[in-house]
Amino acid sequence: MKLADALFAPRAVALFGASADPGKNTARPQRYLRKHGYCGQIVPINPARAEVLGVPAYASLADAPGDIDHAFIMVPAAQVEAALEQCAARGVPIVTVYSDGFAEIGAEGAERERRLISRARALGVRLIGPNSIGLVNVANGTTLTVNAALEMESLPRGAASVVSQSGTIIGTLLSRGAARGLGFAKLVSVGNEADLGVGELVDMLVDDADTRVILLFLETIRDAASLARAAARAHAAGKPIVAYKLGRSALGEALARSHTGALAGSDAAVDAYFRRNGIVRVDMLETLIEIAPLLRDRRPRAPSGTARVAVVTTTGGGAASVVDRLGTLGMETLTPDAPLIAALAAQGIAVKAAPIIDLTLAATSEKYRAVLEALLAHQHCDAVLAVVGSSAQFHPQLAVRPIIGIDTRDKPLAVFLAPQADASLKLLAEAGVPAFRTPEACADALAAYFAWRAPHAAEPALAPAWPKDLPATGALDEAQALTLFAYLGVPTVPWAFASAPEFAHTIAYPVAAKVLSPDILHKTEVGGVALALTDRAAFEARVPQMLAGVGRAAPAARIRGVLVQQMAQGLAEVIVGYRHDALIGPVVLVGMGGRLAEIYRDTSLRCAPVDEAEALEMISEVKGLALLRGYRGLPRGDIAALANAIAAVSRLALIENQVVIEAEINPLIVKGDGVLAVDGLVILKEET
Repeated sequence: MKLADALFAPRAVALFGASADPGKNTARPQRYLRKHGYCGQIVPINPARAEVLGVPAYASLADAPGDIDHAFIMVPAAQVEAALEQCAARGVPIVTVYSDGFAEIGAEGAERERRLISRARALGVRLIGPNSIGLVNVANGTTLTVNAALEMESLPRGAASVVSQSGTIIGTLLSRGAARGLGFAKLVSVGNEADLGVGELVDMLVDDADTRVILLFLETIRDAASLARAAARAHAAGKPIVAYKLGRSALGEALARSHTGALAGSDAAVDAYFRRNGIVRVDMLETLIEIAPLLRDRRPRAPSGTARVAVVTTTGGGAASVVDRLGTLGMETLTPDAPLIAALAAQGIAVKAAPIIDLTLAATSEKYRAVLEALLAHQHCDAVLAVVGSSAQFHPQLAVRPIIGIDTRDKPLAVFLAPQADASLKLLAEAGVPAFRTPEACADALAAYFAWRAPHAAEPALAPAWPKDLPATGALDEAQALTLFAYLGVPTVPWAFASAPEFAHTIAYPVAAKVLSPDILHKTEVGGVALALTDRAAFEARVPQMLAGVGRAAPAARIRGVLVQQMAQGLAEVIVGYRHDALIGPVVLVGMGGRLAEIYRDTSLRCAPVDEAEALEMISEVKGLALLRGYRGLPRGDIAALANAIAAVSRLALIENQVVIEAEINPLIVKGDGVLAVDGLVILKEET
C-alpha cells in the first residue's frame, strides 16, 4: 500500500487512547469517523475497556484482528514510544501522534522527540507530528482528528487541500469555508513536523486526483529543499500552491551583522523563496480561504508590466473600496477606450470612459453579462472584477446569476459581494466562480495572482572553488574580501596594503585610507575611514590620527594595517549583498548603496544563485536605480556590468560547503562603462 493511501485512505485505523466518554477529546476521532462516513474498520486501543462507543476495544494492538494501515496516538507523551513499537510489530506504515509534551515544551521534550523519531526510523514507521491535531479526507470520511470543527453536520467537498503547521487552522478553514460554500479535499496538520513535513505532504498531494490547488499555512519553513522539489512537481502538474506565512512584521528576527542582513530579513528571503519556486503568497487568512477558485486550472501569468483590472459594479461605493485597495497593491483599473465604448453602445449599453464601469440601475442582467464578456475579450484587460451591491443578498438573479457560466479560460473573473450574501457566495462557489467577502481579500487575491510566476531555475553556472590563499573561517578583512570579489569576477577599485610605520603604497593620489581589521565590520562607525587624501602629506597627517581614534573606539580589534584605495566616482552607488538565510538558504540582494542603504530599504532580493537575466529583473525593481536607465536625460549606467556583478556575487551559493554566511559590496560604483567594488565585507562559517 502506498504511503499516501495509508495516510488518507486507510482500510483500518487504530485509535490509541480512545475514550468511551463521548465528551472527551480522545473520543472525537471515533465519533467523527462514523459521523462523516468512514467505511473502514475502527480499532480502539484502550487497556481499561472491552468496548468503546459500541465498538470492541483491545488492550494492545497485538490483540486486534486484521491489518491496520494507520494509527492515531492520543496517549500521554511517555507512552507514545511504546505505542509506536506496537505499530511497528503489526506492520502499520504510518502513525499520527496527537500527543503533546515534545519539542514544543522545551529541552526535555525535544530530547523525547529526538528519541521517538530515531526509533520510528529504525522501525521503518513514518510519523506525522507529534503534537498534530490530525487530518481529514473529506471524500472518504477519514477524520483522524480531535478538531471540534468536525462537529459540523457535513463537510463541504472542494478541490483545495491544506497542509498546516497550525492544528486549529484546520478547523478555521473548514468552518469559514463552509460559510461561503467552499469545501476542501484533504487537510493535514503537521504538528512539530518531526518526520513527515510540508514538502513531502505537498508532494503526495501533487499526485492526488481530488486536489487541484494546494494551500499552506506556515509558521516557518523547516525543509526548503523538499518543498522546492514538491513545488516544481506541482507546477508541472498544473496545481497551484498558495502560502500564508506568519512573520511579515517580525523586525526583531535575528538580523545579520552586515547591511545586507538588516535589509534581507528572513521574511524578505521567504518572499524570494516563494517567487523562485512558483508559490503564490497571500497576506490575509481570508484570502487563503477564498483564493482557490481564482487559481484552479490556471498557470502563472508571464510578466507584462502593470496589471490592469476592469471593474464593473452595481454599487459605486463598494467598487471604490476594492479599487482603492488595488491601487495600493500596484494594480491599475482599465478605463474603457473609444472602440469598447462604441461596441457596447451598439448593444444598447452606455458606459463612460471612467475607471469604474457603474451599471447601477442602468442595465438588465443580460446587458450586465454582455459587459463582462466584452471586457474579458478586451486586449488591454488582464482580469475583470465584478462588484455586486445590495441585490446580491436577496435578488441574485439580477447581478449574480448572470456571472455564472461566462467563459473565463483566458482571463480570471473575480467577484466581490458588498453585502453579507451567504446564499450568493455559495451559489458562486458551486459554479467555481471566485467570490470574495471583503474588499481587502479580493484585492489581495488579485495581487497575489498577478505576482505569481513560474518556478525559476538559473542557468547552470560553474561552482567556484574557495581560494586557497584566503581563510576559510571567521571574518575576512577588507583586503581579503576585495580579493574574493575580484576572484568571482567583480572589478575592484585599485588598492594596496600599507603597514606601519611607513605605510608605503603605490596608489596614485587622491586616495582613501581605511583601517584593515577582520573585527571591524563597519569602519565609519569607529572613525576608520579617511577620504580624499590629496597627497602624501595629507596621508601622513590623517592616517595616524585615524588609527589612534580607532584604537580608542575599538580597543580589542586586531589592526592589520591600512587599505589604501584610489578615489573613484561614478553615476550611482549600489549595494550588492549575499547571505545564507537560516530558513531558505542563500539569497542575493541589490539596492541603493552607501550609508543610507538601510534607511531607504529600496531593494530587490532573490534566491541565489541568479543568472544575468534574473539580475536584470532585480535591477528593474529597485526604484532608485531608474537613475541608471537614463531617467529624464541623465547619463546611462552600465546595467549589464551591474547584472554581471550581482550574478557573480550570487555564485557564492555554489561554493562547496557554503563557506560564506554573509558578503556585501557597499558601495559598488556603477559607471557609464563598468562597475567598481569599493568596500567589501565577508563573514565565513566558524570552525565546528
